[in-house]
Amino acid sequence: MAELSTLARPYAKAAFEHAAAAGDLQNWSDGLAVAAAVAQHNVVDKLLSSPTYTAAQQAEKVITVCGDALSGKMLNFIRVLADNHRLKLLPQIYQQFEILKANREKTVEVNIVSAREISAEQQEKLASALSAKLERTVNMQVSIDSSLIGGAVVRAGDTVIDGSIRGRLSKLAEALHS
Repeated sequence: MAELSTLARPYAKAAFEHAAAAGDLQNWSDGLAVAAAVAQHNVVDKLLSSPTYTAAQQAEKVITVCGDALSGKMLNFIRVLADNHRLKLLPQIYQQFEILKANREKTVEVNIVSAREISAEQQEKLASALSAKLERTVNMQVSIDSSLIGGAVVRAGDTVIDGSIRGRLSKLAEALHS
């Protein structure tokens, strides 16, 4: 996986820099999301792996499937990826583009898994505290998992805060067994 992200990085950076300069980050994000989803589809994956099709034919097939989701510059980007045999990297390019975009916009996606429902007031307090700690605008997704017994698990990028009772019991069990 690290190799794919290494290969995808210069393409994601180039796309991001162009989109940022053009003030078109959201359109590029949306277009890359569609292209990445298309590239992951089984039929398209076989097409991209097939030596029967030229790079230009592969690019045109992907462009056709994406439809109106791609603008003029994105069409050129897809063609460049095809010429360099990098169309399969579209999912990784999209992921890295989104990371660059979030860093520029100073936002972070936070997933909270709670043992019980969190009230709107609690969500606001949590979002405020996380926003202050992470120095970013927080976009929260909250879900419920009763197997946590109590507490919550907060995931923000690479940061994980496990405040669940299940997590604490697991740590206690590890300490007792060592």
